[in-house]
Amino acid sequence: MRVLLLYPRFPKSFWSFDKALELIGRKVSLPPLSLTTVAAILPQTWQFRLVDRNVGYESEADWYWADLVIISGMIVQKDDLLFLVEAAKRRGKRVAVGGPYATSVPEPISAAGADFLVLDEGEITLPMLVEALERGETSGIFRSNGEKPDITTTPIPRFDLLDLSAYSDMSVQFSRGCPYQCEFCDIIVLYGRKPRTKTPAQLLAELQRLYDLGWRRSIFVVDDNFIGNKRNVKLMLRELAPWMAERGYPFSLSTEASVDLAQDQELLDLMIAANFTAVFLGIETPDTDSLSLTQKFQNTRNSLIESVQTINHAGLRVMAGFIIGFDGETTGAGDRIIDFVEATATPQALFSMLQALPNTALSQRLRKEGRLLETKDIANIHQTTLINFIPTRPLEEIAQEYVRCFWELYEPDRYLARVYRHFINMKPQPHKKKFQRPEVADLRALLIICWRQGLKYKTRWQFWQQLFSVLQHNPGVFKHYLTNCAHLEHFLDYRQIVKDEIETQMAHYLSAEQPTPELEVSLSS
Repeated sequence: MRVLLLYPRFPKSFWSFDKALELIGRKVSLPPLSLTTVAAILPQTWQFRLVDRNVGYESEADWYWADLVIISGMIVQKDDLLFLVEAAKRRGKRVAVGGPYATSVPEPISAAGADFLVLDEGEITLPMLVEALERGETSGIFRSNGEKPDITTTPIPRFDLLDLSAYSDMSVQFSRGCPYQCEFCDIIVLYGRKPRTKTPAQLLAELQRLYDLGWRRSIFVVDDNFIGNKRNVKLMLRELAPWMAERGYPFSLSTEASVDLAQDQELLDLMIAANFTAVFLGIETPDTDSLSLTQKFQNTRNSLIESVQTINHAGLRVMAGFIIGFDGETTGAGDRIIDFVEATATPQALFSMLQALPNTALSQRLRKEGRLLETKDIANIHQTTLINFIPTRPLEEIAQEYVRCFWELYEPDRYLARVYRHFINMKPQPHKKKFQRPEVADLRALLIICWRQGLKYKTRWQFWQQLFSVLQHNPGVFKHYLTNCAHLEHFLDYRQIVKDEIETQMAHYLSAEQPTPELEVSLSS
């Protein structure tokens, strides 16, 4: 069996870092871990070609070669995913589709012509596909019916199918699922509330495979809550730290975690020992009432500002996610988010409007209340997407706050000041890494940053003053500090995109038929 694995394009987003990646000659931040894992689960007697359309496009020769086309993607990739299904069927190819989008909303994919829907988690449903193909079946829908796989049996992803030179980071996974019950989150719908983990030996084997392939840059641990199972993650970190030390710390690691990481000093110390350098935290909002209403109780138990500062001072760069549009939210939510970001000096603050994602507790509640807007576009968490339900305060007010907040957070002088304050107070990594000769692309990027931010932009004096201060007072963080300065190139471009697209959508919204005044009054009361 010759299998063509296709990964759909992402729209430009907060995380795409297009302008920053151009500086270092990379095309994409992260590879499609889903498809490399799919290739590992399927029979290894099969032949595979993997095309990440965020890197480059498949050729007609690829289409001709394939006996079977497999596509996986998230909801935000739906436009290109549906295009690929239709393109495959025009060429007479059998198509199997899986991943979060297909699992959450399979109907549009079936309508586009997909032959097989391989839903839920592939460790269970991919063998069903193989058996169906061996029986000569030409269509089918495969589900796990609530069963969750034991991921201690998941094989090492086929990293060898990737063009490693195209990516700035690699990705691995240690756990699936999250113990919390945030109303808006679809992770617990897809993967459950009982975090399942791989064994330490599994993760080390995956890292060893990347090491053997010559990878020596950053790795993102894609777990939606890395510390969901604290016992198992500590066991793994105790084995990971000496593995990294023996090889001269070849990778720097980052991940996503719940904010209660700040209350576990042992866990923080273990992450630092294993050369974790950054963590993404879902703050969502500094408004405690909104956090309680959306059932994100883990963020209400301790001071969020102190938690972020604790994690940062321990030696981890903090990235944070924020949402505007919660029920009962009062005017000025955007300003309160700005104040929080500035108080914690968080450089990268992901910001989006609340979306009721398919099958979440939020979407179910809003449907019962008659407030979910059933539009042709499926909800996603892209930064240029309007709220898909009737909020408890005017949408125009929410959108105006959102655009202003996004614009102000990435004003060059404010952003660079946050980057400086974040890193000047951060404890540098304690590890002595093996010397690695700088790549030509990295030296070129350094020169471009110094030219643009040190000479061309109005913030040039601020740039040089802060750069020399970091070199003088905290040189151990200099590389990561400079990388975050480079991200300004992306945010300057992307904040304009957010502003233009949201304002265009709001113009269409205001010109269309609005909810009745009686409904708005009843909701606000």
